[in-house]
Amino acid sequence: MEFTTEIVLTYIIAINLLTFGLFSWDKWLAQHRRWRIRERSLLLLSLLGGAVGGIISMHFLRHKTRHLIFRWGLPLMAIAQGLLLFHFFM
Repeated sequence: MEFTTEIVLTYIIAINLLTFGLFSWDKWLAQHRRWRIRERSLLLLSLLGGAVGGIISMHFLRHKTRHLIFRWGLPLMAIAQGLLLFHFFM
């Protein structure tokens, strides 16, 4: 595997884990009636490559599933990111 490929894969894994973690933390904050993470921040992390982590957390944690921007936006971001990765690796 090339050095660049390893960097891209490491980035994708890290950003998705971070996104999943922040969605989880936001869910915990919501349950404990504390200050929340801005939706803008969650969407930005998803846009920067963490859409799959966001989708997994939405379904696993049942969090943000009623918001249309998350329900439709994250899958569209994931498709776009998948196409970019496919183009990058091919």
